[in-house]
Amino acid sequence: MGLIVQKFGGSSVADAESIKRVAARIAASKRSGQQVVVVVSAMGDTTDELIDLANQVSPMPNGRELDMLLTAGERISMALLAMAISNLGLEARSFTGSQAGIITTSTHGRARVIDVTPGRIQEALAEGAIAIVAGFQGVAQDTKDITTLGRGGSDTTAVALAAALDADVCEIYTDVDGVFSADPRIVPTARKLKSVTYEEMLELAASGAKVLHLRCVEYARRFNLPIHVRSSFSNLEGTWVVKDQPEGGSMEQAIISGIAHDKSEAKITIVGVPDRAGVAARIFQAIADADVNIDMIVQNVSAAATGLTDISFTLPRTEGSRATSIVQKLQGEIGFQSIQYDDQIGKLSLIGAGMRSHPGVTANFFAAMASAGVNIEMISTSEIRISIVCRQADVERAVQAAHTAFDLDADQIEAVVYGGSGI
Repeated sequence: MGLIVQKFGGSSVADAESIKRVAARIAASKRSGQQVVVVVSAMGDTTDELIDLANQVSPMPNGRELDMLLTAGERISMALLAMAISNLGLEARSFTGSQAGIITTSTHGRARVIDVTPGRIQEALAEGAIAIVAGFQGVAQDTKDITTLGRGGSDTTAVALAAALDADVCEIYTDVDGVFSADPRIVPTARKLKSVTYEEMLELAASGAKVLHLRCVEYARRFNLPIHVRSSFSNLEGTWVVKDQPEGGSMEQAIISGIAHDKSEAKITIVGVPDRAGVAARIFQAIADADVNIDMIVQNVSAAATGLTDISFTLPRTEGSRATSIVQKLQGEIGFQSIQYDDQIGKLSLIGAGMRSHPGVTANFFAAMASAGVNIEMISTSEIRISIVCRQADVERAVQAAHTAFDLDADQIEAVVYGGSGI
């Protein structure tokens, strides 16, 4: 008897009818002889509604109490889903994150999983029940407070449980049929990928593709756990995220697996920075101490006459104001001239393990951008990724141009967006 972990997102359990449809799908998996553990998100926009409610009550909600409030959304979903499964003649038991043994750090709003001790889940499975777990939440190891895992938390919960239970696969159900070569809302002819490696999926997730969260893929890679991304609205096979491309495929994999984009970043440029050892370290240490994540960094060659340089970096737009304030406080100590802030940028990334052995990818990419009239402001690369920053208004045109330039367009429209964002 195999063991699978199935995760259903908010759009899959958005209302009573959706919950009953998901319950029927889970019941079918159970009746096929599988042991089944289910992880659910909050219904539809419940989390956003709870955050709005908290902000109406308090302009700065306490982190501990906000976490206690937000975890209610998933608890509602898990209980309703258990009821729906029971109506189908099967036993289902619901568990909060803490009851499921999800042990985390104590950072409210973005806690990290430290350990999983799924004793109660194993007991339920041994007794023939379907275990349903509230995603996005856990319990702090030191304070014993309820915590939330932040963006992508339910995906992370599912993969962490699957690893701890030694599951055969973790199925992530969403509102599209798998991982596509680009956002199907922008490129209707985007291709569904049969499989991608952990490496490629990590780069896609880090570059803006939202079908899987970065932390979830990192966890799966660490434990070599297969992830199957598929739609809860169809029975089609989705996309497999695995260690290596399956044997028996084409002799040469495609150069580019996919194109990701992100319109949620901003750029900070520190103008006139003294070009001496330790300055960059001081700047980025101050930003790191404030728990602000940096993405791309570019430093110009210093001018010979002045010995000054410019440093530009990108970061989430939501962190822009805080990061600008942090850097501004260093002006007297470091002696730079000024700070420029730009929140009208977009990022575009080409990802593909095949580019390692194919020269000319960069030239073809830049030629496609030039033909589309897209001006490149920053460039960053890894072994399997090329990322650029351009104007936010140019991003969609750039995605379409790159997708065509690398022959990623399907012969017909393959992507069906059943609900939600369609990413």
